[in-house]
Amino acid sequence: MNSAKYYIEKLGLTQHVEGGAFNETYRSELVIPQATLPTGFKGNRNASTAIYFLLSFGQFSAFHKILSDEMWHFYAGQTLTIYEIENNGNLITHKLGADLENGETFQCVIKAGNWFGSRCEIANGFSLVGCTVSPGFDFADFELANKNELCQAFPAFVNLISEMTY
Repeated sequence: MNSAKYYIEKLGLTQHVEGGAFNETYRSELVIPQATLPTGFKGNRNASTAIYFLLSFGQFSAFHKILSDEMWHFYAGQTLTIYEIENNGNLITHKLGADLENGETFQCVIKAGNWFGSRCEIANGFSLVGCTVSPGFDFADFELANKNELCQAFPAFVNLISEMTY
């Protein structure tokens, strides 16, 4: 099995603002006009974008939300746990990985507007995944969680939120 360092070097991954390492691999040339997008988008968007994303044990992707649906794909390494908090306060725990017999899946979707964060919870492990966003990702649509505000909004998950926010 290849190491996290191998994938970081071979795929040209660099540090991501929410944690981990990434590289954008696709940005559609098709552009969707703002007038046809749902409320909240402040400009035109590419139809779709895709990235490689890698988290090693001890790292996390901090809770954040975006205006688009985000599909996650498992590629290599160990299970990635993605925590999604729906607006109604329901917590969904996605297990992205190759162990289908134990409830893991190769893909999952995080719905637009939901808070989510992820981490590899396997000691000394890493998770190499991909994320596809449609309409395409733009930092104008990205909100990194404020720990105190998110804890106040979802008090049942204070410990989890505290572990996965900056």
